Amino acid sequence: MKLLDKIGREFSGYNIVESAKRLKDRKPLQCSLYVTDRCNLDCAYCTEYDNSRPHPSIDELKKWVRKIRELGTMRIALVGGEPLTHPDIVELVRYCRELGFATSLTTNGFLLTRKLVAELEEAGLQVMQISVDRMTPSAITKKSFKTVLPKLDYFRDSKISLHITGVICADTLPEAQAVLETGLSRGIPTEVRLVHADPLRRFRVDRGQREELEQFIDSMIERKRRGEKIHTSEAILNYQRSLLRGEHVEWTCAAGYKLFFVSAQGKFWICSMVHTNKHIMDVTLDDLYANYKKKSCQEGCGVYCAVSASLLVEKPVRVLGKEILARAKRVPSLLGPLSGTRIGHTTPENATNPNGAHEMNGSSHGRPAAEDRVALGERA
Repeated sequence: MKLLDKIGREFSGYNIVESAKRLKDRKPLQCSLYVTDRCNLDCAYCTEYDNSRPHPSIDELKKWVRKIRELGTMRIALVGGEPLTHPDIVELVRYCRELGFATSLTTNGFLLTRKLVAELEEAGLQVMQISVDRMTPSAITKKSFKTVLPKLDYFRDSKISLHITGVICADTLPEAQAVLETGLSRGIPTEVRLVHADPLRRFRVDRGQREELEQFIDSMIERKRRGEKIHTSEAILNYQRSLLRGEHVEWTCAAGYKLFFVSAQGKFWICSMVHTNKHIMDVTLDDLYANYKKKSCQEGCGVYCAVSASLLVEKPVRVLGKEILARAKRVPSLLGPLSGTRIGHTTPENATNPNGAHEMNGSSHGRPAAEDRVALGERA
């Protein structure tokens, strides 16, 4: 990949001109569309799958997508369930791109094949998020990095921008560091986020010890500031730290307005946790704007995409400025020799050691070894 392309990838997703339009007008920035409720896994903390429901038809999905675009939405995130279980996912991606959407897809990665990645790339998919929680599966979560590691090679020369996310809770924390290091050492933007509660502030799993969780968040903030590829924004990292400390954060929720969700039954949802029975086909811009207000459920909210959109609307210069600065710090690494660990390159230690944070890449501190850090600019 050419140097200018690599530098451009560092800032992909931050189309300043287009984003600025949505920060000034009353149209939405992003919609998350549930392609299906069905999933091939059954992680205990997840509230977003139901295998008793059939896939919506491609015709239904296209109808909803057209409506979402008519509302002025710039970006569409294809989520689930597991969107790769839908037999028409490639056709849907192509249709979204034909309508002019910036398009992303979130997957657990288990169903990825080289052929499918090529088809999604040809259809125009721009961003893929792979969700993994541990290096190895547990009773709480089946989303293990060990299973997905060999599939990273499919993205070696792909135009799809890849990033990796995980969830921190008591069950995943012992291997969260290994997940983070494994992604970063391959040049893949990676983050691990706090598990979130439901609107009644109940957790489906043990959240874990506050001190350990806060230490992990602090380490990601530090590394983000150094220019490492921590995928989430500093604003969200600071917000998660405030959640752990029980600190009040002043903000106005833009969920249901700048960012909204559409269920696999076509229902308009304020966010993934707050649902309505209104069909997306009946939603107007005035309906969306009416949701821009402080909400009873926003204190302690863990729907981080909604929080992120809200903070961006309220403080665009501060939020975007810090993110652009952090990404700019990555550019010097792109100018050096492209040696070190590459995407798709795995070692026996990476692939089989469930506590690999202390042995990866020759580092005794759970971080990529110095000779590998120049490779962190290979992917965006």
